[in-house]
Amino acid sequence: MFQKILIANRGEIACRVIKTARKMGIGTVAVHSDADRGALHVQMADEAVHIGPPPASQSYIAIDNVMRAIRESGAQAVHPGYGFLSENPAFAEALAAEGVVFIGPPKAAIEAMGDKITSKKLAAEAGVSTVPGYMGLIGDAEEAVRISREIGYPVMIKASAGGGGKGMRIAWNDEEAREGFRSSKNEAASSFGDDRIFIEKFITQPRHIEIQVLCDAHGNGVYLGERECSIQRRNQKVIEEAPSPFLDEATRRAMGAQALALAQAVGYTSAGTVEFIVDGARNFYFLEMNTRLQVEHPVTELITGIDLVEQMIRIAAGEALPFAQEDIRLNGWAIESRLYAEDPCRNFLPSTGRLTRYRPPGEVAAGPLLDSGKWQGEAPAGEAAVRNDTGVCEGGEISMYYDPMIAKLCTWAPDRAQAIEAMRVALDSFEIEGIGHNLPFLSAVMDHPRFVSGEITTAFIAEEYPEGFSGVELPEAALRDIAAAAAAMHRVAEIRRARVSGRMDNHERRVGSDWVVTLQGARFPVRIDADPQGSTVTFEDNGTSRRVQSSWTPGQALARLEVNGRPLVLKVGKIPGGFRIRNRGADLKVHVRTPRQAELAELMPEKQPPDTSKLLLCPMPGVVLSLDVAEGEEVQEGQALCIVEAMKMENILRAERRGVVAKINAAPGDSLAVDDVIMEFE
Repeated sequence: MFQKILIANRGEIACRVIKTARKMGIGTVAVHSDADRGALHVQMADEAVHIGPPPASQSYIAIDNVMRAIRESGAQAVHPGYGFLSENPAFAEALAAEGVVFIGPPKAAIEAMGDKITSKKLAAEAGVSTVPGYMGLIGDAEEAVRISREIGYPVMIKASAGGGGKGMRIAWNDEEAREGFRSSKNEAASSFGDDRIFIEKFITQPRHIEIQVLCDAHGNGVYLGERECSIQRRNQKVIEEAPSPFLDEATRRAMGAQALALAQAVGYTSAGTVEFIVDGARNFYFLEMNTRLQVEHPVTELITGIDLVEQMIRIAAGEALPFAQEDIRLNGWAIESRLYAEDPCRNFLPSTGRLTRYRPPGEVAAGPLLDSGKWQGEAPAGEAAVRNDTGVCEGGEISMYYDPMIAKLCTWAPDRAQAIEAMRVALDSFEIEGIGHNLPFLSAVMDHPRFVSGEITTAFIAEEYPEGFSGVELPEAALRDIAAAAAAMHRVAEIRRARVSGRMDNHERRVGSDWVVTLQGARFPVRIDADPQGSTVTFEDNGTSRRVQSSWTPGQALARLEVNGRPLVLKVGKIPGGFRIRNRGADLKVHVRTPRQAELAELMPEKQPPDTSKLLLCPMPGVVLSLDVAEGEEVQEGQALCIVEAMKMENILRAERRGVVAKINAAPGDSLAVDDVIMEFE
């Protein structure tokens, strides 16, 4: 077994690999750019080597820099994580020339499967179902239009060397095919150094389901069930689960058999994932094979009890798999929510900045145990697990140079309903401040009827949030629970405030019992009757009551309460006359006032937001790549105005209505902050 391995990656996946290596007694070496000098993966590793400036092209994907770090550290093997160099055959070749083991598949398999055009041809030869499309090289946008017409719209335009949603566009007509070809080609060149593009039929009502495989160098191979990855936006996975709520056992076996057949056809070893698109009749078609560890691998680990990173290391060291296909069992249900530094209320655009507060929920172990990849039995019924794979810590910086992922929050439970409920509570308990993030959106999905029922497709976000995400409107029952909790918390805060001011002692003064709680446009007059065990909050409009119990004290940012015996977790901030409360995707201003204060508050005018209808504002921190209009030019609704690049993605900003450009305040190459004015209109 290796004595020391280097992790050629950063962030949460580097931390993830370090954890397993530590468990196996293997020393670890981290690499880092200037931007990551104080990063969590650097702190966790036994050693760390600097490899260059912040841009990934000059550090994490600069093979010469990484090779220098390997020589300096004396590492015997390298785990590439995912992204960066993980599917780069030139890196695997460089390691082989240096006599260093690549913890991944052979170079030939990377080349065969890493190129989407070649992989589809090989898949067809191996008897794997494939999506209709054009696998040849495409020269220009007009050829892309001609091919798209022949295949039939809609089509998917993809970077041959792509991954992670980069270099992918859906086109429904000729103009979108032209524009999509150009954008995909540009993104592919900047992200992968390879601008080859191919086109395939886009299947409507699809589900994205993938099969995890493990193969050793002794001819053994297994598949570890499937993962449902249909909750996506911009072709980037957001929520994954294992198993899929859609597959039956026969389809699972057929997909697993095809995945293994493809892996064996290319002499694959290590962990890999074969991705399929599945239609409503459970017909499945090969999409691609990822010759690396997947971002969503934790859900497979949680339902199988197999540590995939450990198996990758052992396979690379020449060991045989310790189990056969008949030994693999799927136990319980696991869900992963990807926490991104992005603002869901700004169409999920990236956000950068400092994590002024970062408090994940406590991790809880349950379910199948991890012990050298061997099955250890089932957890007692009713138990749930919480796992958080992360690469950041409080005070850390979310940089514009890298992927916006902050963490992968996972829950496991004996069944899907319990796993969803565990995820709801975990999301409610996750505290993040300082940057925009998608926690509210993740919470909204967990409560969405389509997700709860399992009736989802890759079009879920586009169909259910066509105008974007603007927060959650909670139902009345939830509002009453929060109103009761806020009234009880307000009473505690009022008692504390009075004691601090010296206006009362523990026995001589009583805080008022009658209050009016307003939130989300609702108004609830309540009466509080308190005792040493909690408070009973009675709603005067309908006579119902809620029993509230909590150990919350003023100043705590997280309140864990019970309302009528049910757990309620609230993120709490102070505002004049009440609280800012966040729960289940809703961000609420909750005011608790005396009846007279509430009466006067209704007479107060509301401050109106400034008019920005004649301004094009930069929606995210980024760099202006191009300006497509000039001052004095008339523009039409939907017309492209400029392109802003942020976190390796090109974002085309379009005109919302017809108008005339009065002034342009930015130029190509300018770095902009959120809400900087790019141009003004007459």
